[in-house]
Amino acid sequence: MPKKTPLHDIHMELGASFTDFAGWSMPLRYTSELVEHHAVRTAAGIFDLTHMGEIELSGPEVGRALDHALVGRPSKIAVGRARYSMLVHETGGVLDDLVVYRLAEEMYLVVANAGNTLVVLSQLRDRIDGYVTTIRDTSGEWALIAVQGATSPAIVSELADVEVPLLKYYAIGPARLADREVLLARTGYTGEDGFEIYCRPEDAMAVWRSVSAVGVRHGLVPCGLACRDTLRLEAGMPLYGQELTVGTTPFDAGLGRVVVFGKPGGFVGEAALAARRDEGPTRVLVGLASTGRRAPRTGYAVLDPDTGERIGEVTSGALSPTLGHPVAMAYLPTDRSEPGTKVLVDIRGSQEYAEVVPLPFYRRRA
Repeated sequence: MPKKTPLHDIHMELGASFTDFAGWSMPLRYTSELVEHHAVRTAAGIFDLTHMGEIELSGPEVGRALDHALVGRPSKIAVGRARYSMLVHETGGVLDDLVVYRLAEEMYLVVANAGNTLVVLSQLRDRIDGYVTTIRDTSGEWALIAVQGATSPAIVSELADVEVPLLKYYAIGPARLADREVLLARTGYTGEDGFEIYCRPEDAMAVWRSVSAVGVRHGLVPCGLACRDTLRLEAGMPLYGQELTVGTTPFDAGLGRVVVFGKPGGFVGEAALAARRDEGPTRVLVGLASTGRRAPRTGYAVLDPDTGERIGEVTSGALSPTLGHPVAMAYLPTDRSEPGTKVLVDIRGSQEYAEVVPLPFYRRRA
């Protein structure tokens, strides 16, 4: 049986449709993904993300330990800030993409994708061996609620005892919200401004209900995983298992900027990634856009329009609710990755033209 989040009863009350995601029973949608998608783009949405994994690391050498374990340099993250990073195999392939929060001088919170939490925990345990650092899987100690969209600062400001406008993007800090102690982060996975609220599982229902009550006059609606996928796709954000796998490196995915070379002591996978950096990837992640009504989907073949030869594969695709036409991400050879390049996508036996376009497809106005 899939696990249930502390908010499961609320989702049932709201009439959610559920899906089994990484061993969790998660709301897929409440009304329709289109309504929920547009709400986040124009006002705000509230999401249950309790399925994500949280791993706490602490100790006098924790910064150095994480520098060795991950491709980035967590030791340089300021207290109260966060950074996007990755855990890679010795071959350079991505094992998971992560958000790393520095909660105190000697304490970090690593947030892993739900399906990869055990892999990340195991790998981190192995990699910090020899450093004065302790590690705990604290996933069961947190519920995670995201509030995303243009009106999210107004909603959170009415409930939190901190100056929300002063909380910078990719920052985190303790707060009292809806009379509960939480960690409040200005992070998200939708391409919009937003917040992620880490609270105790027993406080999750009270936090959700308080945010929802205040959010009514700000256009907030409950949102499921379906619209979260189209939101992140429009924003060009990768999904582990699709854009990122152990068979892809950060450089293939256009994320070489997160890799820091030359750290004291090096890091796992450094030699392989240095070689990929120097040689250059043979295939890269690109955006595709088309004018038809049929959207490319994960696994669909991308073809050379002149020869019909298979040259790549779609990793994610959908009809963009915001843009009104199909968009997709795909891996293509580097010599076919320039914006303006025409390709064909095989959509269930029908070949549709698409054009390589820059990522992201959507960028919010400042």
